Amino acid sequence: MYRIGVVGPFPSVERILAVANEFEHEIEFVPFRYEDVRDVSKIVLEHHPELNGWFFSGPIPFTIAKNVLSPDANIVYCPPNGSNLYRCFIQMSIDQKTAVNRVSIDMIESEGTHLREAMSELDIPEEGIYVSTYNENFDLDAITQFHVSLWREGKTQGAFTTFSVVEHALREEGIPVYRVLMTKMEIRQAMKIVIEKVKSSYFKDTQIGVEIIELEQFDKIPERTSTRFYLQHLELKIRQILLALCDRLDGSLLANGNGRYQIFSSRGAIQREIEMLRHTVEQLSLEAEVPVAVGVGFGDTAFSAENNARKAIQHAKERPGAGIVVVQDNGVMMESVGETEELTYSFRSSDRELLEKLNRANVSVKSYNKLRALVQRMGWKTFSTTDIASHLSMTVRNAQRIMGSLCEVDLAEFSGEEQQAVRGRPKKLYQLKK
Repeated sequence: MYRIGVVGPFPSVERILAVANEFEHEIEFVPFRYEDVRDVSKIVLEHHPELNGWFFSGPIPFTIAKNVLSPDANIVYCPPNGSNLYRCFIQMSIDQKTAVNRVSIDMIESEGTHLREAMSELDIPEEGIYVSTYNENFDLDAITQFHVSLWREGKTQGAFTTFSVVEHALREEGIPVYRVLMTKMEIRQAMKIVIEKVKSSYFKDTQIGVEIIELEQFDKIPERTSTRFYLQHLELKIRQILLALCDRLDGSLLANGNGRYQIFSSRGAIQREIEMLRHTVEQLSLEAEVPVAVGVGFGDTAFSAENNARKAIQHAKERPGAGIVVVQDNGVMMESVGETEELTYSFRSSDRELLEKLNRANVSVKSYNKLRALVQRMGWKTFSTTDIASHLSMTVRNAQRIMGSLCEVDLAEFSGEEQQAVRGRPKKLYQLKK
């Protein structure tokens, strides 16, 4: 049975659970109610291991959870599609027996686009709509005062709020206030999404995973010792270390000879034990005193997983210091897995226009996507060829060739210069085009 946590204030959770009863029986929805939204971090960190996914009542708890959970966690909330705002306008118009076109609305920053679209579809003049946006570090008193001030100045006919606390405070002031609540249709749609995510994760988790572990320059190890049985003792020690890893992975070990080993397991087990794999690589490197390269491949069949692992090990051996490289079944490659400098990019593309440009520039899709991933991870607005060379382990000359070629095909542009601290010509600065 799949278990999905439902997180929100008491009324919102009850509303979600009422709709949850419509869904299939193998899905269990576990309620987590809070009075203070700041409790969300504690809730998700404490209960995440026992759940398959999370359903949040709104964007604020969703954003807080997103900041503490891993990027691949199965989490959703009900994004507004306009129907919740339409409901507020209709209800307010009925209650006041007049057309409503002057209101104050509070809304999280990330939903500003949805709000503008909804307003344009209702054909309501922007002059009468007053919006206060907030982020996860919101101030409830400031939001309440925003609505109260506009009402006292006679600029609004009432208020729409996303907070129950603000709703109660405005009612005490005698201000017509309507809560922006998710509709049943929105809840159903979000539930379908999280259920699909959970089921998809399950099938991914059970994919076949293959690890190829290779001790580089293994054949040169005997040259460093005069002890007759040193290599045999070393191989026994290596097997002992790898068998400990196999035990954690519930996998099987295959020795291919000359310092190359394979471990067959599942994708889920390998991903959960990446830290153990890193520790194993360090142990092997210390014991054999040689670099250790690891290629991990995932796939629906043993053949595809092993094929991806071969691609990964080849790439790992080309990198200085080797390390762990993962190739997934969707063509995504991950370098320096489990480390702070982890880099994720695709070595495939279906964009014909992009492929034509890269072909003219004589730059591979993998190199271009890797460069984009680096720029995004580092948060660079502009960068030099020296920056690229140092992070991607290539020569400055090669980085200059790549950037020059990308500029020629309009995938990058020259954006300025940076004077060096020492004497010499200033560095050229570039930026990638979107």
